[in-house]
Amino acid sequence: MFGNGQVTVAVDDVSLSIDEDEPSITTVAGESGSGKTTLARLLLGSHVPSDGRMLYRGKDFTKLTRRERRNFRREIQPIFQDPFESYNPFYKVDHVLDAPIKNFKLASSAREKKTMIEDALEMVGLLPEETLGRFPHQLSGGQRQRIMVARALLLKPRVILADEPVSMVDASLRATILDSIRRLNRDLGISVVYITHDLTTAYQISDNIMVMYRGTVVEAGTVDAVIPSPQHPYTQLLIESIPQPDPKNRWGSEPPQQNWDTGDTQIAGCRFADRCPAVMDQCHTTKPAQYLMNEHQLATCLLHVEKGEMTNPDITSTFQTEKETIKAIPADMS
Repeated sequence: MFGNGQVTVAVDDVSLSIDEDEPSITTVAGESGSGKTTLARLLLGSHVPSDGRMLYRGKDFTKLTRRERRNFRREIQPIFQDPFESYNPFYKVDHVLDAPIKNFKLASSAREKKTMIEDALEMVGLLPEETLGRFPHQLSGGQRQRIMVARALLLKPRVILADEPVSMVDASLRATILDSIRRLNRDLGISVVYITHDLTTAYQISDNIMVMYRGTVVEAGTVDAVIPSPQHPYTQLLIESIPQPDPKNRWGSEPPQQNWDTGDTQIAGCRFADRCPAVMDQCHTTKPAQYLMNEHQLATCLLHVEKGEMTNPDITSTFQTEKETIKAIPADMS
């Protein structure tokens, strides 16, 4: 058996809700292998949780009717990391814009379809006459990515899942794409789940943030609370790893002694204990609970046992409105 029979838990005891009445941008941050993309696939409905539930408008996703599933696919739209993989190189880029209109019967005439496509392209900063009629290789990475944003817009979604949408484009184009995503939220009332390892861009465009490590949420809250004052050692290390523009600030001069082996996820205590600079003896044997630092921030760390208030599954807060749990999601074994 591959993996010596071990099961890797990709997403464990994670709760995330999206308020339909208050559209927001929520960042899911963490290093590679932390479970960010698996969480996105759960939210898209392409993965089914082995434990816990995923609800769509209060109804279990596995019990949706065909019509409800069709509405779900229209209202939840993804933007993937590599824009080139989203295209068939044998088709012009028009094809990815025509397909959703045809599949969901959004236009009653060719003229209406043309208008819809042109409006969507202009909304993301592209000129239709310079974009349509071209093959994917004739456009830049930034143009291809913005076309995928325009494609999502055609369906008038309620939620966009953006999985590392700017990691494959030049730095000069990142601001343009991120601004497009921000305007979708502000002007059209679309909620965005922004998956990234870049806390700098997360702070620029997000309202809320969840920091994940080895499939668990180690810290969560509003970006204005978490980024300036991180309460979990892992979040602190992530923020400290961002290079500073001041040459007088030495970067990474004395890194803490850490064990960087992250293969084994079957751990009795804290999953960050083997890398934590503030580790205590009980961290290796006691699984930490989630503790509320204030109404805008929580941390999953034993350092806050005395000063933090333990969260309750029924608690609601400004950054997490429903506590429906998705947990114990085994990663694909291959």
